[in-house]
Amino acid sequence: MEEFDLYDRNRLPSGKKIARGQSPSAGLYHVVVHVCIFNSAGEMLIQKRSQLKKAWPGLWDFSLGGAVQTGETSAQAAQRELLEELGLSFDFSDLRPKFTFNFASGFDDVYVLFLNPELKDLHLQADEVTEVKWATKEDIHQMIDAGKFIKYHHSVIDFLFEIKDEPGMFKNGMHP
Repeated sequence: MEEFDLYDRNRLPSGKKIARGQSPSAGLYHVVVHVCIFNSAGEMLIQKRSQLKKAWPGLWDFSLGGAVQTGETSAQAAQRELLEELGLSFDFSDLRPKFTFNFASGFDDVYVLFLNPELKDLHLQADEVTEVKWATKEDIHQMIDAGKFIKYHHSVIDFLFEIKDEPGMFKNGMHP
């Protein structure tokens, strides 16, 4: 059974945990991660969530995401999820999240990477991901409007595409 550490509103460890499927008590929060992978053409790798997923089954989403498990750091969870969901190895030990969203029950750390994997070489975790493809900002906006992508605000998508070219981004295993 997966367990998640809980934190207070300042992201200090509370010493409490919850099991997958449980909601944190009021005033406690858990951490999730998302990784947005961009290629040299400026497109984002997106994934179609499995129909088996409880949340947003069959909808398209960012490159990958998942919960930080007990004892893991955010970077360790991002590295684990990348390997599990897409079969890609990448060392996150020198990375920090590009930004963090606060949501009702937690913190969502978002990492941005520049990689150019061949889609045919990815090993998708079938119970999590059914399909992947490269998409432009406009593609994602259209998918959101059509109800095919998780309903993020367009401004979130715009922000991700805007910050991908900022100095200091981690590109192909090297800082630019």
